[in-house]
Amino acid sequence: MNNFMVFDIGGSSTKWSVIDELGEFRESNKFSCPSTAQELFSELIKITNEMKTKYEVKGIAISAPGAVDSETGLIGGITAIPYIHGPNFKEIISEGTGLNVELENDANCAALGECWMGAGKDNNDLAFVVCGSGIGGAIVKDKKVHGGIHKHGGEFGYCSISCELNGEPKFTSWSKAGSTTALARNVAKLKGLGEGSIDGVEVFELCNKGDEIAIQEVNKYYFTMAVGIYNIQYTFDPEIIILGGAISERDEYVDEINKRLDIIMNSGLEGTIKPVLKTCKYGNDANKMGALCNYLQRNK
Repeated sequence: MNNFMVFDIGGSSTKWSVIDELGEFRESNKFSCPSTAQELFSELIKITNEMKTKYEVKGIAISAPGAVDSETGLIGGITAIPYIHGPNFKEIISEGTGLNVELENDANCAALGECWMGAGKDNNDLAFVVCGSGIGGAIVKDKKVHGGIHKHGGEFGYCSISCELNGEPKFTSWSKAGSTTALARNVAKLKGLGEGSIDGVEVFELCNKGDEIAIQEVNKYYFTMAVGIYNIQYTFDPEIIILGGAISERDEYVDEINKRLDIIMNSGLEGTIKPVLKTCKYGNDANKMGALCNYLQRNK
């Protein structure tokens, strides 16, 4: 059985696991996000070389934020880790470990992981939507990520969810209108509280306690999610749409979005196909599962 070193690079920490080719986890840990690229690469190389002798690791799979170019090993775009933009991950890590390296965008990895062995294992075409501080996502076609010509396939958060005509047109992106950060910000503003004084979890707690402002804004949040998901269905027409992010773990999450989708479907719009929603099976491990899936696909 072949084993692989898998890293999920994030803004606060990098999670790692040794995973075999059937998706079984052998060992896992994490380390805090370093302050420089040199420190990051040193840590990635050191951990890999330690695991190489313990598990006979055959290759390295990486999930990373940003516009990842899987061919070149370079990461474009803008992320919370500025120093990852520029260095060639494939060249540097391969040179330090003697192993082949493959990398892919983190949202794309999460979608691949769910399509490989998770909520979408029985589907070929799916969309993946992640809700957190913004809206992210990915498109999978025939079990493979569709990154797009500019590596922005599935960047649903950039989509305009509304347009106000009050003199000059004003557009609002899905990330700005429908993230949990936006939800918390709106509630804080309406309550006369400082920005950052309340988070998404607290908003839902207030909603459950009957707070009128929280109820109003949570309702708006679910409608915004439903509109975005409806638009994805009629843009890509996937078999299913998988929802990720911590908020998707709430028991009522899918049911509440489905209620708003029913209202949209009965509103007189032309669409007759209701999106099929599922939640992420692997949670925080989806990125690592997808990174390995990407490695295996690229090294058949």
